[in-house]
Amino acid sequence: MTMMSSEPEQAARPPIKDNLMSLQSHILSEEARHPGATGELSWILSAISLAGKTIANKVRRARIEDVLGEHGDLNVQGEQQQKLDVIANEIIMRCLGDRANIAVLASEEDEEPTILRTGSEGGKYCVLFDPLDGSSNLSFGVGVGTIFTILRNDPNVPDVQQTLQQPGTEQVAAGYILYGSSTVFVLTTGNGVDLFVLDQSIGSFVLVQRNVRIPEANRVYSINEAYSDHFPGGFKQYLQWAHENGYSSRYIGSMVADVHRTLLQGGVFLYPPTKKHPEGKLRLMYEAFPMAMIVEHAGGKAFADGKRLLDVVPDNLHQRTSVIMGSPEEVDRVEQHLHGG
Repeated sequence: MTMMSSEPEQAARPPIKDNLMSLQSHILSEEARHPGATGELSWILSAISLAGKTIANKVRRARIEDVLGEHGDLNVQGEQQQKLDVIANEIIMRCLGDRANIAVLASEEDEEPTILRTGSEGGKYCVLFDPLDGSSNLSFGVGVGTIFTILRNDPNVPDVQQTLQQPGTEQVAAGYILYGSSTVFVLTTGNGVDLFVLDQSIGSFVLVQRNVRIPEANRVYSINEAYSDHFPGGFKQYLQWAHENGYSSRYIGSMVADVHRTLLQGGVFLYPPTKKHPEGKLRLMYEAFPMAMIVEHAGGKAFADGKRLLDVVPDNLHQRTSVIMGSPEEVDRVEQHLHGG
């Protein structure tokens, strides 16, 4: 005889769609999708997240701890270093310096890369980074950020400069951390773009948006229009066309913040060459390459001097470039004014 329960049978619960997932859990789940993964890249991303949380704390307390303003030294670019540039640089170096699979660390703030170990000693990756993009805006509460890219180390290339000077297509992973009203970590490992936000209460980056897609178009451009008299003719023509066609201008002056807004809302971010900087001003390997990888994997486009930005082959570690990146339709409209294509 079968005994019948007096209580009504409960329906099976549907799976929870919005599970709370930390950055570390996300990295491990991605790793599980690739049977050949060793977990070494995960260790690097974990170290970068630790650096980001530490820098975020320093940024929040910058005025309290009196670390705003100029440091007094010039960086390799000939620009005045901010106190927090130096602090952020040191934090990242310390967080990544003990990772046994990193061969080289290269910072925008340092003239020469730091060699940690050779390929034969286990150095499989190289990490390049801009420790604190937009740091001159810190005194005014404007969002600033850390930009990074990860490359494979070729043990057969003896020269460290040559090892690092890979085209953007060779990037293994790229991302940025935006320190603003919240601390946002945007990451791609070549399989879409994911967005995490730091939950201060638990001290962890949590996944808030998977597979971020940039809108196909939006009538917004981001450019420092104050220098328009010094732009090449094609950029001037584009701006005139944008004015006549109801475009809005949004420019923060911090690349991470401007590109982040463009990534989420659409539009186009432009950093043209000028008479003073005919080759462009943004750093190809520390800023342009990682941002271009993110934008492309979110469905956007990134160009420089009429060609796909990620196809550029660097000829020096601190090479500069112009940049056009954002929604595919908006990038195409700029390119049409520049090159008639």
